Amino acid sequence: MRTPLCDLLGIERPIVGFSPSEHVAAAVSRAGGLGVLGCVRFNDPAELDAVLDWMDANTDGRPYGVDVVMPARVPAEGTVPDLAGMIPQAHLDFVERTLLALGVPPLPDGAPDPDGVIGWLHSVARKHVEVALAHPARLIANALGPPPGDVIAAAHERGMLVAALAGKAAHARAQVASGVDIVVAQGYEAGGHTGEIGSMVLIPEIVDAVGDGVPVLAAGGIGCGRQVAAALALGAAGAWMGSAWLLTQEYALTTSAPAVQRALLAATSSDTVRSRIYSGKPARLLKNQWTAAWEQPGAPEPLRMPLQNLLVAGAHQRLMHSGRPEVVPMPAGQVVGRISEIRPVAEVIAALAQEADATLDRLRGLR
Repeated sequence: MRTPLCDLLGIERPIVGFSPSEHVAAAVSRAGGLGVLGCVRFNDPAELDAVLDWMDANTDGRPYGVDVVMPARVPAEGTVPDLAGMIPQAHLDFVERTLLALGVPPLPDGAPDPDGVIGWLHSVARKHVEVALAHPARLIANALGPPPGDVIAAAHERGMLVAALAGKAAHARAQVASGVDIVVAQGYEAGGHTGEIGSMVLIPEIVDAVGDGVPVLAAGGIGCGRQVAAALALGAAGAWMGSAWLLTQEYALTTSAPAVQRALLAATSSDTVRSRIYSGKPARLLKNQWTAAWEQPGAPEPLRMPLQNLLVAGAHQRLMHSGRPEVVPMPAGQVVGRISEIRPVAEVIAALAQEADATLDRLRGLR
């Protein structure tokens, strides 16, 4: 299984693995794909710099990428306290009542104050880009469409490619016009921020919209080799995968992994919900007691990005620290219903490639 994307990125398999875990991202690269590290969790650019130093040393000289979040429209940016002052008291009261009703204990003494993930801010995302440009990353991806023109130009000057996620064909055309090198067609099934069109419809629409000059990666609903082969059949040059890596041994190295992985192993493909409660923009999450509370009569409407994340940051920390799978606030795609065991990243990629090759051979035999 090899496509022109492999030559473009310098990889062996047309598989791009997005993860907030550097251990997962590095393992994807070492296994012949392109690991992409999610940067939004880094409030301190110096911490991101240190993690990218680690990536440089632990990818065996193989290429990797970074993913930033640069929203097109944000409220006036100031300090975190300035933004926190824009959060209505009624929302704060609702979050506290909900945590009490769910029996979620306070954080232990000495736990760091949850300032929220300020990586959602455009200004912080720019600092992430500045850090990434000082490292040998092969790709910079923006989760919310094309980054600004000066970011694209700076990446190209350093020989880096730029990718952007798209949920509509019109968005993909605009991204290509702005200078984006790779379009990620992200279907409705995907975890995290996602649009309203399913992958089976969206992928060929975007492939046809951008033409032959720009490769398209398929995202959403991909967790096995048959689904990778289906994406290639729809015209994609490769697969962009995120949820599949949550159930890997490398992800288990993160502090929140035990509760998250227990919740994911118990989930079916019906156990996710698309909601604005995570960041302020529609994102697919595990369906649980926390998400259900926001759907009850009297629950407030989620705030816009980045205020919603600032609102729930402390709650997320408490929910994760509780270690209870039934309340973890975790982005996840519908494909988690297919994953029933925890395996090493390299084993996952080998299985993807083997099944995709077998599927493509079977399809060739149908002629």
